[in-house]
Amino acid sequence: MDLNQEIEQLRRELDQANYDYYVLDAPTMSDYDFDHKLRRLEELEAAHPELLTPDSPTQRVGGKVADGFTEVVHRIPLESLQDVFSLEELAEFDQRVRESVPEADYDVEPKVDGLSVALEYENGVFVRGATRGDGRVGEDVTENLRTVRSIPLRLPEALPRLIVRGEVFLPKSVFAKLNEERELNGQPLFANPRNAAAGSLRQLDPKIAAERRLDILIFNIQYIEGKEFSTHVETLEYLEGQRFRVIPHTSCETIEQCSRRVQAIGEERETFDFDIDGAVIKVNSLSDRDLLGSTAKFPRWAAAYKYPPEQKPSKVTEIVVQVGRTGVLTPKAVIEPVRLAGTTVTNATLHNQDFITEKDVRVGDTVLVQKAGEIIPEIVSVLKEQRPEGTVPYHLPDHCPVCGAPVVRDEDGAALRCTGAECPAQLLRHLVHFASRDAMDIEGLGPAVVENLVNAGLLKAPGDLYRLQADEVEKLERMGKKSAENLVAAIAKSKENDLSKLLFAFGIRQVGQKAAQVLARQFGSLEALEAATEEELTAVPDIGGITAQSLTAWFQDPQSKHLIETLKEAGVNMSSRAEPVGDKLAGLTFVLTGELEHFSRKEAGEKIQAMGGKVSGSVSKKTSYVVAGEAAGSKLRKAQELNIPVLDETALIALLEE
Repeated sequence: MDLNQEIEQLRRELDQANYDYYVLDAPTMSDYDFDHKLRRLEELEAAHPELLTPDSPTQRVGGKVADGFTEVVHRIPLESLQDVFSLEELAEFDQRVRESVPEADYDVEPKVDGLSVALEYENGVFVRGATRGDGRVGEDVTENLRTVRSIPLRLPEALPRLIVRGEVFLPKSVFAKLNEERELNGQPLFANPRNAAAGSLRQLDPKIAAERRLDILIFNIQYIEGKEFSTHVETLEYLEGQRFRVIPHTSCETIEQCSRRVQAIGEERETFDFDIDGAVIKVNSLSDRDLLGSTAKFPRWAAAYKYPPEQKPSKVTEIVVQVGRTGVLTPKAVIEPVRLAGTTVTNATLHNQDFITEKDVRVGDTVLVQKAGEIIPEIVSVLKEQRPEGTVPYHLPDHCPVCGAPVVRDEDGAALRCTGAECPAQLLRHLVHFASRDAMDIEGLGPAVVENLVNAGLLKAPGDLYRLQADEVEKLERMGKKSAENLVAAIAKSKENDLSKLLFAFGIRQVGQKAAQVLARQFGSLEALEAATEEELTAVPDIGGITAQSLTAWFQDPQSKHLIETLKEAGVNMSSRAEPVGDKLAGLTFVLTGELEHFSRKEAGEKIQAMGGKVSGSVSKKTSYVVAGEAAGSKLRKAQELNIPVLDETALIALLEE
């Protein structure tokens, strides 16, 4: 087999595997085989770049980061739909249609709550993808759409031109997993799958979009050359044959059949792996659509039925408090079972203390419950006229219900947070942060490995890391002998880290990387820092009153004392290794930009801070010096505009060595 034949065969096999897995939901190739074939194709294309084509499976992930999105003028406008909110309004829509088209029949589809896009193909190859925008002008998100595995990059039939419209969404199962990962990493959670999908599709880095595992359902042909159809259903059948994942749909001859299908979709919404916010009713005949035309805003041949939020009364039997992975206390109302949006609901979120106080929710109250965004049950209001005597206002506890540590309120929000250093509810989050690069920097100890160790019962606190044995670790899934030995060695190596990394690893509120470095250098040892008063702490540059209070409270907590003791016993270093250089640069603020030759920007920043200077990420009038290396960009230009002194690397070294 020659080179061209091998490349074409690999592409066909990988395309077929993608189609079977992501469109048909019937995998035919193992992950191992797929990865092996994809790697072989990548190697061949890298060695022979002249053979690389934009429809290759290798182009689904890894496009370059964009500076911004360019505008795309849609050849055919992506119109929005007229909403109807009752079956009576749907019947009125049918009457208007039949005034012009007496024999109209329809197609009914679920209305996916996602992000509308247009996909453009030339000679059967995907060449462009754009968001809806205002319907006439959208944004070019081609590289991000290439990462959606259910979008074919090459079609079986190479028509001169084809534009289809679809809805990009984040599957419910993926959304739940994504939010779990974001909570674990201390990132803000997405409010709903639609927001997550929109944010993912508008990432400038396609690799991030690829990680989000977006999906798409195609529901319309916008423009086509080289083929003609008479009905909408025919177009959908054709698109299925072209390997698109097509919206589920049902043909209906009368509006009464449409109404029954709309109601059925409403009952089935929980079975879909995508969110819906209604059902779409479309005239099936394409010639009838042309006859009906459009208004200035909507096509006259389609309507979107919007399901009203279903609200039902139930009784609050209990209020329980859960502690999330980041220590946030989340109250939840336990309610008498009630059927909502196709499922039985027994709990409703209460968000936080402010929400409880505003609604005045009490145990024993009768409340109106609905599903927010068709996903999360929430309390809409309290039926106070039905409130029994003897109820009392509810207040969240001032100590963690899991570990008993004090609870504090976030300065910038309504959340209450547990401060326990060894709180079991936060174990996974604590361990991931403890092992992260800027903390103890334990190579090979990522979130998946941490979760594996916790589930196996090998870790119950950060101190347990230093008791791990290689023979225990190698028994875990996806961990062989060599991997286990490397992990245990990396953990042992972390014992020698500087105090500043340990301080940051503790996850003390208000103590970031920079504060940890300043504190370690100032006090020299953890023992001295633990003994420091609030007055002594606030005397340190960059340490304010809130940080000082947070530090003293953390050191006084029994869980913190136990953690420190276990780490001491394990032999973890608790002293600063930074050389006391002095305060020669005190009062000066530096901004580093570009590539330095003799050390990294991080190392240069540490040297500046060791001599009392500050390092900032942005240029302002308060900046003392900008240190510019190779390929310095906008920060250098701003420094020149503000007449701020600029140092090259040689001048910086001279300043540090004086």
